[in-house]
Amino acid sequence: MDKEFDIVIAGGGLNGPTLALALADAGMRVAVVDDRPATARAGDSFDGRAYALALASQRLLAALGLWSGLSGQAQPILKVEATQGDAGEGAGPFGLHFDSAEIEEGRLGFMLEDRFLYHALLEAMRDRVTHLPGLSVTGQMPGPTGVEVALSDGRSLSARVLVGADGRRSGVAARAGIRRIGHDYGQIALVAAVDHDLPHQGTAHQFFMPGGPLAILPLPGNRSSIVWSEPRDEAQAILQLDDEAFLQVLRPRFGDFLGEIRLAGPRFSYPLNLTLAESYVAPRVALVGDAAHGVHPVAGQGLNLGLRDVAALAEVLILARRRGEDIGTAPVLARYQEWRRPDATFLALGMDGVNALFSNGNPLLRAARELGMGLVDALPPLRRGFMRQAAGLRLDPMPRLLTGQRP
Repeated sequence: MDKEFDIVIAGGGLNGPTLALALADAGMRVAVVDDRPATARAGDSFDGRAYALALASQRLLAALGLWSGLSGQAQPILKVEATQGDAGEGAGPFGLHFDSAEIEEGRLGFMLEDRFLYHALLEAMRDRVTHLPGLSVTGQMPGPTGVEVALSDGRSLSARVLVGADGRRSGVAARAGIRRIGHDYGQIALVAAVDHDLPHQGTAHQFFMPGGPLAILPLPGNRSSIVWSEPRDEAQAILQLDDEAFLQVLRPRFGDFLGEIRLAGPRFSYPLNLTLAESYVAPRVALVGDAAHGVHPVAGQGLNLGLRDVAALAEVLILARRRGEDIGTAPVLARYQEWRRPDATFLALGMDGVNALFSNGNPLLRAARELGMGLVDALPPLRRGFMRQAAGLRLDPMPRLLTGQRP
């Protein structure tokens, strides 16, 4: 095994391999240290886990040559409906209605299952990236010309830069002395997929309830993914129910607009919290994705934020290398932080505010929310601005990968 690389990436989820491919395509030597075995997500069966990919994220995948093999499994998001109400009582009189026909790109984004995206990344890495499954990074020692990276099997690697793509509890960040701020939401997200009798017409629904939001996201066929947030105690009680009892609790919240619903796969859950790294960089270290910013799933932007990081960091490192710079120096890594931290922090705090505003039953706030949504919905320029923001098309400057081009 080679021991010297330009970049070592800790984390083999989605952001790490995507960044590895972008850098490898530019001629860099890249290793991905993945603490899961190669077979951990190798099954081909449907399990319900899926992502809402913003249009800009889809363009990144196209630039890396992945989208042609994924487009047949993706479901375009043509409309978004955001409303509020109570379980069993239906939606309030006002809401937000986004239609992709109002923007020139003609799409708001795509829904794509985890199994398809992960397999595409795994296959693409096979001949372009050194993939080290079943191992973890256990230590790092930055120096004047590089960083020594210790692995869990006792071996070590050397690189110009170590990238932490290792999640909200990033070991890379902790060892670099990067502190985190944030708070617990006291909510748990319940994730599943359902089959339904009626077609969804490519429409994503976000239903805000006092206990937390319910997202109903279209998948190919008469099937949708749900991400349903509830206060911790109630969510834990729901998790103990069998499938039919789970559906009995879900149905009043889901409604009957898609006909009868049935579970289409296993159920998952994860606790919700906000966690922001106080810095995205340290000597010879950069953070991407949840290692930099773990956010509430209310707008489905977690993966999209991570892919924005990937696009920006790849561009910074590739251009620095072309100029003959040492890509791991503080001035180079500072360019990445200056590019990404304001946008990611703004969106993370924005989603935090939306969850706080909507996850309560205060009647005065409810009336204000209805008025606000009705006002935005009645003003086409403002509505189109929100759509373009959700599609990831309002970054300034925009990393080239997010426009479908390579740096």
